[in-house]
Amino acid sequence: MELLLDILNTLTLPEFYFAMFRSATPVLLTTLGAIIASRSGSSNIALEGTMLMSAFTGVVVSAFTQNAWIGLLGAILAGFLMSNILAYFALKLKSNIIISGIALNTFASGGTIFFLYLITGEKGASTSLPSLKLPSINIPIIEDIPVIGQILSGHHVLTYIALILVFVVWAMFKYTRLGMHIRAVGESPEAMESVGVSVKKIKYIALSLSGILAGMGGAFLSMGYVGLFSSGMTAGRGYIALATQAIAAGNAIVGFFTSLLFGFCESLSNYLQGASIPLQFVQLMPYLMITIAYTWYCSHKHKQKLKKQRLMQGE
Repeated sequence: MELLLDILNTLTLPEFYFAMFRSATPVLLTTLGAIIASRSGSSNIALEGTMLMSAFTGVVVSAFTQNAWIGLLGAILAGFLMSNILAYFALKLKSNIIISGIALNTFASGGTIFFLYLITGEKGASTSLPSLKLPSINIPIIEDIPVIGQILSGHHVLTYIALILVFVVWAMFKYTRLGMHIRAVGESPEAMESVGVSVKKIKYIALSLSGILAGMGGAFLSMGYVGLFSSGMTAGRGYIALATQAIAAGNAIVGFFTSLLFGFCESLSNYLQGASIPLQFVQLMPYLMITIAYTWYCSHKHKQKLKKQRLMQGE
């Protein structure tokens, strides 16, 4: 009963919903990247490693240039490079894209620690680097509205960019030539080749965009509210983005809400860490909820498929 009251009290706090958007931001950016790659018929399994490498690069570049925006550019370029390495292995060398992605994730996990040690002599976190954070933005007029201003104003700049990109990605698939080409390549690459469109080129572009967005997600982790890099700081968010992308079924708007579900659960787990339940379960909650949601989605799709097959057999 006490736990239920704690949850209800938490859900009335504007700060809780502010934290929800903050927690959802890196997953949302990476989910959008996963959607673009998926719609082209290429599953970017290397998102976890891409986020980690970008988080590291952003901190290092911002520390040496003393410019947060150049640090963000470095993070984006790291994401672009990681995704292009994956594309080269899968599309040029014809390697298995899943295994190649796992290899890149493994490389990033150990490589960031190794590079951090070479640069700073530290293995855990970049505390000795004078890295910079990207700014937060207060929205005029909205910031003065009670409750709503506390929830929607004052977020990190990448949070607002992520929200804008939801509609950009949605519009790209619906209205632009590139978006239609990506969709067509994912659905029928042979048909696209027959009309003279390079399937490899479109997949390279899709994976590059995926890496750029994942790079922004990684930059948020290390240049947002924390302001440093720590080993393994992505904490599985790249894999979570693959799940939220699968639930969204290629729709950026739905991807926003699935990412928001993760943000909601992570924010709730942060607020419940002082409650009388095991800390390990509290920390597990956001990942558990996404797993349950993904499992339900797969079960629902399977039932729909079976129903459709029975209807066709009945005809």
